[in-house]
Amino acid sequence: MVSIKDIAKRAGVSISTVSYALNGSPKVTDDTAARILAIAKELNYVPNAAARNLKMRETKIIGAFLTDFSGAFYGDLLQGLKEGLNRSGYDLVVCSGKQSHRLLPQRMIDGAIVLDETFSSEELLKYADLGHKLVVLDRDLAHPNINQVLLDNKAGATLAMEYLLEMGHRKLYVVTGPRGSFDAKQRMQAVKMTVDRRTDLEYIEIEGDFNKSAGAQAGVRIAKEFAGPAAVFCLNDEMAIGIYDYIATTGLRIGRDIHLVGFDNIEVSEYVQPRLATIEYSKRKWGALASEQLLKLIAGEHVEHERIYVSLVKGASVGAV
Repeated sequence: MVSIKDIAKRAGVSISTVSYALNGSPKVTDDTAARILAIAKELNYVPNAAARNLKMRETKIIGAFLTDFSGAFYGDLLQGLKEGLNRSGYDLVVCSGKQSHRLLPQRMIDGAIVLDETFSSEELLKYADLGHKLVVLDRDLAHPNINQVLLDNKAGATLAMEYLLEMGHRKLYVVTGPRGSFDAKQRMQAVKMTVDRRTDLEYIEIEGDFNKSAGAQAGVRIAKEFAGPAAVFCLNDEMAIGIYDYIATTGLRIGRDIHLVGFDNIEVSEYVQPRLATIEYSKRKWGALASEQLLKLIAGEHVEHERIYVSLVKGASVGAV
């Protein structure tokens, strides 16, 4: 197998000069670089990828760290990440669990996009101090090697709550999310701010976990306590679909007795009957923007924190009192 030593010998230059030329370094003249590249081609030189990566500390691989992959939420987000990275010649690996965190300190990836509560903020700041480039989707962190691309959770939750209030509802259930979820905490902050401004509400919280089974369990309680029209804000659509499933087994009806708003506008939300009112944003755009910001960090460019904006999708799952 041809090595850079062979090229250096043929060209009459040092090994380091050949290395500079093969890697496009400005440390060699254009004429010398052209001559070395021509010799490398003539000798059918194939670079050793592992050695090149070790030398340049570059893998052309980005890690996406997720708490889990369950539910309908992640598909579009990951597609946006993949498309954004592939356009710039990077590949994506998707990781979950604490053992996968080793990819960062071992420099098996060039950077990371994090939506994973198993990472502590202290751990991420430690990696950033060591020069690792990170984009976080699930927390506020101030560090020059960390960029934030966050969903506007508070605005979305406020839109959902105000929609129910505008429709005349005064008995409000809120089905919460996982205790460690940044998005759930942000949404609940907005819920409580809205509730605190009103003195005419009956407000009930039900613990949820961002999955259909948690929604179904909430539906059991809501149906059991039913004494007239009630409004429900689920902090994600998965739980709202769980409520649909349970309420369908009772004599109650969504949009007439139980008035329901979700969050995320997953695909199935468009097809349930009556159509689920929900909070919409582009998950694919979120992923693509996170990829773009990380690649800028890796290239040493200045980046500002970004926010993904949301809107309300009205649906027949909410009627007027």
